[in-house]
Amino acid sequence: MKSVLQNIATFLMAMVVLLSTMSFTIDMHYCGSELVDIALIKPAKDCGMEMQKSTSSSEDIMKSHCCTDEHIVIEGQKELKSSFEKISFHQQALLVSYVYTFFNVFEGLEENIVPFKNYTSPLLVSEIQLENSTFLI
Repeated sequence: MKSVLQNIATFLMAMVVLLSTMSFTIDMHYCGSELVDIALIKPAKDCGMEMQKSTSSSEDIMKSHCCTDEHIVIEGQKELKSSFEKISFHQQALLVSYVYTFFNVFEGLEENIVPFKNYTSPLLVSEIQLENSTFLI
């Protein structure tokens, strides 16, 4: 049980480190005010309503584009530091006591202790259930 929990905790910590250093982009395409497509890492597909590129600048002024693209870039951490220089003595004591109690909670007993193993049961003088029962005839 302890090794399974330790493996799960190790896997979760590895995923936290991996996801915190990874960066990615979210690309969204809107047609008017309606969201048409969302894409991770790659560009979003357009809705087919994109206007053709015109050659004259006067036509560009007259036509208004209804489609917009939005790019969101989520940056990951550049450096990971594992230093404990800024932890005070009280924080260190709390951390040590927490880790010690956490790992000792899952520790079992070496043998199955039966508290009444060395004692004998009292002698049965009479059957109390039989004496207190009533019989209908």
